[in-house]
Amino acid sequence: MPDQATRLRGIIETRQEAHPESSSAGANRARTIAVTSGKGGVGKSNVALNMAIAMSRLGKSVCLLDACLGLGNLDLLCGLNGYWNLSHVVTGARTLKDVVLDGPDGIHVIPGASGLIELADCPERVQRELLFQMEELERSHDILIVDTSTGIHRIVRQFATSADQILLVTTPETTSIADAYATIKALGSPGCPPLDVVVNQVESAAQAKAIVGRLQQTSKMFLKKSVGFAGHVSRDPAVVDAVANRKPFVVDSTTCPAATDIHQLARRVISNGGSLRTFQSYFDRFRNDKQRAT
Repeated sequence: MPDQATRLRGIIETRQEAHPESSSAGANRARTIAVTSGKGGVGKSNVALNMAIAMSRLGKSVCLLDACLGLGNLDLLCGLNGYWNLSHVVTGARTLKDVVLDGPDGIHVIPGASGLIELADCPERVQRELLFQMEELERSHDILIVDTSTGIHRIVRQFATSADQILLVTTPETTSIADAYATIKALGSPGCPPLDVVVNQVESAAQAKAIVGRLQQTSKMFLKKSVGFAGHVSRDPAVVDAVANRKPFVVDSTTCPAATDIHQLARRVISNGGSLRTFQSYFDRFRNDKQRAT
């Protein structure tokens, strides 16, 4: 029985005969949106998942990448059971198509992005094969949503800053707002993509606008950084029930206030998307950033 390395070498050699060089994703690649937060417990993954479904309902082909390293729970939130993940693609045990799960309303879900951490340590030929598979994924979708881990660790920043847009999720809690500001500060490099705030679990739209207004004012004054306002999601008992039922709340309770807010958020993000930062694929940018950091 050939081992995984032998299998992967065979795949690579076959691919290289047909594709000597891995191409960049080009102008038709997916628009990438990183959803991040300064602290846990703010509903970041719930926002990412339900926004992906809402975008799919608006006619977009959406892929959702679970980049919460070691703590990914997107499969639990939408009732999926996925064993294979990106780490198995890196070893050659599975192809990328094997690990992609069919989620609600036609979205695709990639469980476990830990394999991306190992990507820069692979031989160059292995990297080219993996990037070819990942670029094919980008070309076959309109939007790639990356659900990052929380906090300001270097690898989280790389997942975020490699995207075309960052959505920073916070709540009205004082500690959450403070951590959101710390995240804005950590992502404040010149090459950082546009950053917009989503305020989750709010009592009213006015409360959300006031929170974002303070973040915008402080960021402009002390960080010289512009921060946008993507939208808000209401505090809603239907969200708690949906998590218990292992269903996205836009599916479990389609007319609840939180679902209405998520659909409005999805429309706003799509309409205000702008142009791609670069034709280079998300995964290639991530790999290059990681290599420069090591």
